[in-house]
This record gives sequence, C-alpha cells and structure tokens, in this order.
Amino acid sequence: MKSNYLDRIYRGKVEHRYGFDTAMNKLPVDTHLYLSLEGLEGDQCADLHHHGGVERALHQYPLEHYAYWKEKYGGDVQWEAPGMGENFSSRDMTEETVCLGDRYQWGEAIIEVSQPRSPCFKLSKRWQVENFSVDMQEISRCGWLYRVIQPGMVSVDEPLELIEREPNAMTIREVCDVFFGDPLNNDGLLKLQQQTKLSASWMTKVIERLETNRVENWNFRLLGHAGL
Repeated sequence: MKSNYLDRIYRGKVEHRYGFDTAMNKLPVDTHLYLSLEGLEGDQCADLHHHGGVERALHQYPLEHYAYWKEKYGGDVQWEAPGMGENFSSRDMTEETVCLGDRYQWGEAIIEVSQPRSPCFKLSKRWQVENFSVDMQEISRCGWLYRVIQPGMVSVDEPLELIEREPNAMTIREVCDVFFGDPLNNDGLLKLQQQTKLSASWMTKVIERLETNRVENWNFRLLGHAGL
C-alpha cells in the first residue's frame, strides 16, 4: 500500500480572531504527540457542536490547493498552510485520490477518513474573501476529516500508510459532488447511503433527503446568517 509523507502537522489553541473565537490559527509541531480519539494532544476546538468530536478528530487539507487560491484571489495575504485550520498537510493526496473509509497507519495510530470538510463562513472571514466558503464548496476543494480507530503516538516524520480501502469506496471528490453539487440526485444519494464509513451526521442528512426530497438549509453554515 502507498505511503504518503506529511509536510507539517499543526495544532492550535482557542483565541478571539477575525471577530469570533477560533482555534483556526494553528502552529507547526515537530515533536511526537499523542493522538487520542478526540484528536491531537493540545489541539483545541472553539465550536464543539459544528467541529471536532470523534468523527471529526483530524482535518487534512491538500497543500497544492493553496496555489489555486492564490492564483484566483491573489492579494497581499499569504496563501499557505495551515490557513484552513488543518491538522496536517501533504502533497499528492487530494479529493480525487483519497476515498471515504480509507484507513491509514500513522505512527502508532490508525486513522480513517470519515467525511469531507463542510466549509463554513468563518473561512470567508479568516481570508477576508466574500463567499470564500461557497467557492470552496462549489469546486469540492474542501479537504477531509478523520476518525481515530487506534490512538497512539504520532509525528510529522511518520508517513500515512494506506492499509485498507473499502471495496465500493467513493472518492472525497465524488462524495462532495453528490452531497454539495447534486444534493437531491436520488441515485447519488442511494450510493452515499451504501457508504458505511460515512460519518453519522452526514448519513443522517442523506437519509433525510431521500425521505423528504428536501435539502437542509446551508445559509448559516456558508454565510453566517439564516438568509431569506
């Protein structure tokens, strides 16, 4: 199985920035850390309702995407990791190559891809780009989240080694393209329903859409207000 070498790993503490409490401004860590079921030792989360927890213990964001955002938006800001609040980044791992349910050995720990990241309005405020979260969602460059299957010591020097892939696994891009891009596509939703490693919160929404033929309101998550 393929080994993916990390660029950096990051953790952060809650502080008041950009007009809200956040642990988005993370700092690199070069030492060994303990990875628990809740995430990296010393890594905090400001909003435990919408972020963090055992299904969202870690966030990975592809390093390559920063060049895309820099080209699109430019400006004086530094488009670089960990600007999306990610816990680690690497090259050659993108939404097109990573699949839901992929299991990786990372040092002593084992982690499993649980869902794409759901972009929110806080990213727009952090980058001072109106509707940045909407843009990210529309092109499925969202990154992804992990659950921790086996806690243990980890470090940036230990690669992510792919040890298991589901036989019917959808790529993160495929999941995003259905869930965000074609949210009431019945065939797509039925395919998502078969993804047993999809996080419980996303699976609940998939089932609700199938039952009601309605999409949950995204306005507050994406824009920070309820909308019309």
